[in-house]
Amino acid sequence: MDVSQAVAQRISIRAFKPDTPPAATVREILEKAARAPSGGNLQPWTVYALAGSALADLKAKVAANPFGEEPEYDVYPPNLWDPFRTRRFQNGEDLYASIGIPREDKAARLRQLAKNGELFGAPVGLFFCLDRKLGPPQWSDLGMYMQTVMLLATEAGLDTCAQEYWARYPKTVAEVLGLPDDHMLFSGMALGWRDPDAPINTLRSARDPFEVWGELRGFDQ
Repeated sequence: MDVSQAVAQRISIRAFKPDTPPAATVREILEKAARAPSGGNLQPWTVYALAGSALADLKAKVAANPFGEEPEYDVYPPNLWDPFRTRRFQNGEDLYASIGIPREDKAARLRQLAKNGELFGAPVGLFFCLDRKLGPPQWSDLGMYMQTVMLLATEAGLDTCAQEYWARYPKTVAEVLGLPDDHMLFSGMALGWRDPDAPINTLRSARDPFEVWGELRGFDQ
Protein backbone atom coordinates (compact mmCIF):
# COMPACT_ATOMS: atom_id res chain seq x y z
CA MET A 1 0.00 0.00 0.00
CA ASP A 2 1.33 3.44 -0.89
CA VAL A 3 0.55 6.69 0.92
CA SER A 4 -2.14 7.72 -1.56
CA GLN A 5 -3.96 4.45 -1.04
CA ALA A 6 -3.81 4.79 2.75
CA VAL A 7 -5.17 8.35 2.57
CA ALA A 8 -7.99 7.24 0.29
CA GLN A 9 -8.92 4.19 2.38
CA ARG A 10 -8.84 5.79 5.82
CA ILE A 11 -12.27 6.69 7.18
CA SER A 12 -13.64 7.16 10.69
CA ILE A 13 -14.96 3.77 11.85
CA ARG A 14 -17.74 3.76 14.44
CA ALA A 15 -18.37 0.03 14.92
CA PHE A 16 -15.51 -2.35 15.73
CA LYS A 17 -14.99 -6.07 16.13
CA PRO A 18 -13.93 -7.11 19.68
CA ASP A 19 -10.65 -8.78 18.63
CA THR A 20 -7.61 -7.07 20.14
CA PRO A 21 -4.59 -6.39 17.90
CA PRO A 22 -1.25 -7.69 19.23
CA ALA A 23 0.59 -5.32 21.55
CA ALA A 24 3.62 -5.53 19.26
CA THR A 25 1.56 -4.25 16.33
CA VAL A 26 0.18 -1.32 18.30
CA ARG A 27 3.62 -0.40 19.59
CA GLU A 28 5.12 -0.62 16.10
CA ILE A 29 2.49 1.80 14.73
CA LEU A 30 3.08 4.29 17.55
CA GLU A 31 6.86 4.07 17.22
CA LYS A 32 6.84 4.47 13.43
CA ALA A 33 4.51 7.47 13.77
CA ALA A 34 7.14 9.25 15.84
CA ARG A 35 8.81 10.12 12.52
CA ALA A 36 6.03 12.69 12.12
CA PRO A 37 7.38 16.25 11.88
CA SER A 38 7.37 18.67 14.78
CA GLY A 39 8.71 22.22 14.95
CA GLY A 40 12.23 22.22 16.38
CA ASN A 41 11.88 18.44 16.76
CA LEU A 42 10.09 19.01 20.10
CA GLN A 43 8.13 15.76 19.69
CA PRO A 44 5.43 17.12 22.01
CA TRP A 45 3.29 13.98 22.14
CA THR A 46 2.72 11.67 25.09
CA VAL A 47 0.67 8.62 24.13
CA TYR A 48 -1.11 5.97 26.19
CA ALA A 49 -2.55 2.79 24.65
CA LEU A 50 -5.19 1.00 26.74
CA ALA A 51 -6.70 -2.44 26.22
CA GLY A 52 -8.24 -5.21 28.31
CA SER A 53 -9.00 -4.42 31.95
CA ALA A 54 -7.30 -1.01 31.77
CA LEU A 55 -9.66 0.11 29.02
CA ALA A 56 -12.67 -1.52 30.70
CA ASP A 57 -11.96 0.50 33.84
CA LEU A 58 -12.01 3.76 31.88
CA LYS A 59 -15.21 2.83 30.04
CA ALA A 60 -16.94 1.99 33.32
CA LYS A 61 -16.02 5.33 34.85
CA VAL A 62 -17.29 7.20 31.80
CA ALA A 63 -20.55 5.23 31.76
CA ALA A 64 -21.13 6.23 35.38
CA ASN A 65 -20.92 9.93 34.44
CA PRO A 66 -22.93 10.38 31.23
CA PHE A 67 -22.99 14.18 31.53
CA GLY A 68 -19.22 14.51 31.36
CA GLU A 69 -16.98 17.08 33.00
CA GLU A 70 -15.82 20.64 32.33
CA PRO A 71 -13.73 20.50 29.14
CA GLU A 72 -10.31 22.11 29.17
CA TYR A 73 -10.73 23.50 25.67
CA ASP A 74 -13.48 24.10 23.10
CA VAL A 75 -13.55 21.43 20.43
CA TYR A 76 -15.40 23.90 18.18
CA PRO A 77 -15.51 27.71 18.40
CA PRO A 78 -18.74 29.06 19.91
CA ASN A 79 -21.42 30.12 17.44
CA LEU A 80 -19.81 28.25 14.57
CA TRP A 81 -20.22 30.08 11.25
CA ASP A 82 -20.44 29.04 7.62
CA PRO A 83 -19.06 27.21 5.78
CA PHE A 84 -17.95 25.30 8.90
CA ARG A 85 -21.40 25.16 10.48
CA THR A 86 -22.97 23.70 7.34
CA ARG A 87 -20.21 21.12 6.93
CA ARG A 88 -20.58 19.96 10.53
CA PHE A 89 -24.39 19.87 10.29
CA GLN A 90 -24.35 17.87 7.06
CA ASN A 91 -21.83 15.39 8.42
CA GLY A 92 -24.06 14.75 11.42
CA GLU A 93 -27.13 14.31 9.24
CA ASP A 94 -25.29 11.85 6.98
CA LEU A 95 -24.06 9.87 9.98
CA TYR A 96 -27.50 9.45 11.55
CA ALA A 97 -29.07 8.70 8.16
CA SER A 98 -26.63 5.82 7.70
CA ILE A 99 -28.15 4.09 10.75
CA GLY A 100 -31.74 5.21 10.19
CA ILE A 101 -32.08 7.68 13.07
CA PRO A 102 -34.35 10.61 12.16
CA ARG A 103 -33.71 14.13 13.45
CA GLU A 104 -36.73 14.05 15.76
CA ASP A 105 -35.53 10.90 17.59
CA LYS A 106 -33.38 12.73 20.14
CA ALA A 107 -33.11 9.74 22.47
CA ALA A 108 -31.65 7.52 19.75
CA ARG A 109 -29.18 10.25 18.79
CA LEU A 110 -28.03 10.55 22.38
CA ARG A 111 -27.57 6.79 22.61
CA GLN A 112 -25.39 6.89 19.50
CA LEU A 113 -23.39 9.81 20.92
CA ALA A 114 -22.80 7.82 24.12
CA LYS A 115 -21.08 5.11 22.05
CA ASN A 116 -18.13 7.49 21.83
CA GLY A 117 -17.48 6.70 25.48
CA GLU A 118 -17.29 3.02 24.55
CA LEU A 119 -14.83 3.79 21.73
CA PHE A 120 -17.50 2.31 19.46
CA GLY A 121 -16.58 -1.14 20.74
CA ALA A 122 -12.91 -0.81 19.75
CA PRO A 123 -10.58 -3.07 21.75
CA VAL A 124 -7.82 -0.43 21.94
CA GLY A 125 -8.05 3.17 23.05
CA LEU A 126 -5.24 5.61 22.28
CA PHE A 127 -4.99 8.82 24.28
CA PHE A 128 -2.86 11.74 23.13
CA CYS A 129 -1.59 14.21 25.70
CA LEU A 130 0.85 17.10 25.88
CA ASP A 131 2.46 19.50 28.34
CA ARG A 132 0.09 22.30 29.33
CA LYS A 133 2.72 24.97 28.71
CA LEU A 134 2.99 24.12 25.02
CA GLY A 135 1.12 26.28 22.52
CA PRO A 136 -0.92 26.01 19.29
CA PRO A 137 2.09 25.08 17.10
CA GLN A 138 2.71 22.01 19.28
CA TRP A 139 -1.00 21.11 19.16
CA SER A 140 -0.58 21.14 15.38
CA ASP A 141 2.44 18.85 15.72
CA LEU A 142 0.38 16.44 17.81
CA GLY A 143 -2.29 16.44 15.11
CA MET A 144 0.32 15.46 12.53
CA TYR A 145 1.45 12.63 14.78
CA MET A 146 -2.16 11.41 15.08
CA GLN A 147 -2.65 11.53 11.32
CA THR A 148 0.51 9.49 10.87
CA VAL A 149 -0.81 6.92 13.37
CA MET A 150 -4.05 6.63 11.41
CA LEU A 151 -2.29 6.12 8.08
CA LEU A 152 0.07 3.52 9.52
CA ALA A 153 -2.89 1.72 11.08
CA THR A 154 -4.57 1.65 7.67
CA GLU A 155 -1.39 0.20 6.15
CA ALA A 156 -1.45 -2.50 8.85
CA GLY A 157 -5.04 -3.43 7.98
CA LEU A 158 -6.49 -1.76 11.09
CA ASP A 159 -9.07 0.99 11.46
CA THR A 160 -9.35 4.10 13.60
CA CYS A 161 -11.62 6.89 14.71
CA ALA A 162 -10.10 10.06 16.15
CA GLN A 163 -12.27 11.29 19.04
CA GLU A 164 -12.03 14.76 20.55
CA TYR A 165 -15.13 13.57 22.41
CA TRP A 166 -12.73 12.60 25.18
CA ALA A 167 -12.16 16.27 25.93
CA ARG A 168 -15.45 15.91 27.85
CA TYR A 169 -13.70 13.68 30.40
CA PRO A 170 -10.34 15.32 31.19
CA LYS A 171 -10.34 14.46 34.90
CA THR A 172 -11.48 10.86 34.47
CA VAL A 173 -8.95 10.12 31.75
CA ALA A 174 -6.16 11.84 33.70
CA GLU A 175 -7.00 9.74 36.78
CA VAL A 176 -7.03 6.46 34.87
CA LEU A 177 -3.82 7.27 32.99
CA GLY A 178 -2.04 8.66 36.03
CA LEU A 179 -1.40 11.78 33.97
CA PRO A 180 1.01 14.28 35.58
CA ASP A 181 -0.60 17.57 36.63
CA ASP A 182 1.48 19.50 34.10
CA HIS A 183 0.03 17.46 31.21
CA MET A 184 -3.43 17.53 29.64
CA LEU A 185 -5.48 15.29 27.38
CA PHE A 186 -5.97 16.45 23.80
CA SER A 187 -7.79 13.58 22.09
CA GLY A 188 -8.59 9.91 22.10
CA MET A 189 -8.64 7.44 19.23
CA ALA A 190 -10.38 4.11 18.75
CA LEU A 191 -8.22 1.40 17.17
CA GLY A 192 -9.10 -2.08 15.97
CA TRP A 193 -10.76 -3.89 13.09
CA ARG A 194 -14.01 -2.59 11.66
CA ASP A 195 -17.25 -4.54 11.77
CA PRO A 196 -17.84 -4.96 8.02
CA ASP A 197 -21.56 -5.55 8.53
CA ALA A 198 -22.26 -2.33 10.47
CA PRO A 199 -24.20 0.18 8.33
CA ILE A 200 -22.55 3.13 10.05
CA ASN A 201 -19.20 2.07 8.59
CA THR A 202 -20.49 2.80 5.09
CA LEU A 203 -20.37 6.53 5.83
CA ARG A 204 -17.73 8.39 3.88
CA SER A 205 -17.80 12.09 4.74
CA ALA A 206 -17.91 14.58 1.89
CA ARG A 207 -15.06 16.89 0.87
CA ASP A 208 -15.39 20.23 -0.90
CA PRO A 209 -13.67 20.51 -4.29
CA PHE A 210 -10.23 22.11 -4.54
CA GLU A 211 -11.70 25.30 -6.05
CA VAL A 212 -13.52 26.05 -2.78
CA TRP A 213 -10.42 26.14 -0.58
CA GLY A 214 -7.31 26.16 -2.78
CA GLU A 215 -5.50 28.22 -5.40
CA LEU A 216 -2.53 27.61 -7.66
CA ARG A 217 -0.46 30.71 -8.47
CA GLY A 218 2.67 31.28 -10.54
CA PHE A 219 2.60 27.97 -12.41
CA ASP A 220 3.33 27.89 -16.14
CA GLN A 221 0.66 25.25 -16.75
